[in-house]
Amino acid sequence: MPLSKDVLDEIRVLTQFNPASALEGIKVHHTAEASTIAATQRLYEKELITLPDGGYLTNSGVEVIRHLDSLLTVLQCKEAVAS
Repeated sequence: MPLSKDVLDEIRVLTQFNPASALEGIKVHHTAEASTIAATQRLYEKELITLPDGGYLTNSGVEVIRHLDSLLTVLQCKEAVAS
């Protein structure tokens, strides 16, 4: 299952959120890379974050970030074993 550049950009934005606290938000400034700004806008349109330039995770966003955190934990663990 190949991942598109857009999906990878959205994942990169989501990794900026702290999975341990829904009370910590992010702000994507207008000087950020165009791909980051676009990914943030798409996450807002998908109702995963509260503002088009970041903000906080919505309830759905919290659920997604928990899954993402679990996935990254597994993948990083496997990388350490393979090294």
